[in-house]
Amino acid sequence: MQRMWIDLEGLANLRDLGGTPTVDGGSIAPGRLLRSDNLQTLTEEDIERLLELGLTDVIDLRSTYEVMSEGPGPLADRPEVIIHHHSLFREEMPGLGEPKPDVRPEVMPEEALPWVDLEPTVQVENSVASHYLSYLADRPDSIVESLREIAGAQGAALVHCAAGKDRTGTVVALALCLAGADREAVVQDYAASSERMQQILDRLLATETYADNLRDRPLSSHLTHAETMAAFLDHIDAGYGGIEPMLTRLGWTPDDTERMRAKLRG
Repeated sequence: MQRMWIDLEGLANLRDLGGTPTVDGGSIAPGRLLRSDNLQTLTEEDIERLLELGLTDVIDLRSTYEVMSEGPGPLADRPEVIIHHHSLFREEMPGLGEPKPDVRPEVMPEEALPWVDLEPTVQVENSVASHYLSYLADRPDSIVESLREIAGAQGAALVHCAAGKDRTGTVVALALCLAGADREAVVQDYAASSERMQQILDRLLATETYADNLRDRPLSSHLTHAETMAAFLDHIDAGYGGIEPMLTRLGWTPDDTERMRAKLRG
């Protein structure tokens, strides 16, 4: 399939999932689901381009720490766009705009990103896939709500985190599979972020929030390997009989699946 990269000045890893082939010979409709890295440096021209693409909903998967450190981003001031924030990490601090703490088993570090030295809740042979499976174990609420917001978006939904590869890759893979996307195409979309990895890292290294934790790590440690996403999906198949049965345990419904298929397939 031809990758639908969208080049904007303020983003390095933006693409449209339209054109992803499905198991029945169809494809995901363009302009329905976008994925990207952090939106903090969008220019006014970038914002206008995203609005031209039909953007109505942003699913922000950054931790509360990241959002408070970096700020909500320039789209927060645009009434045409609804921003949904769903951290995939265990946290213990007030959520954005919430008076009571969101209690999780681990206290969020003050001087490090929340995934640094965080032991995965779920352990499988592929260490990176272990973290992706831990998102499901630690924050099923965020996973399900993020998927519902993709399915319910009036226009295009954009999913992002910091780099747009791990947390974003997990949620996007689940959404695509629910819509009937071909498994190998889902894996290859995940792996495509490696094509832009140096640009992604250059953007993150320019920020105080991420620089210290990324500076001494080699480029190779950030790459999105196809076998990682394959291991993630294979574990769900082996342990739960597939993505939909697994999500059903978390509160997902057949109606939710129908809405996702209608949204992404048109």
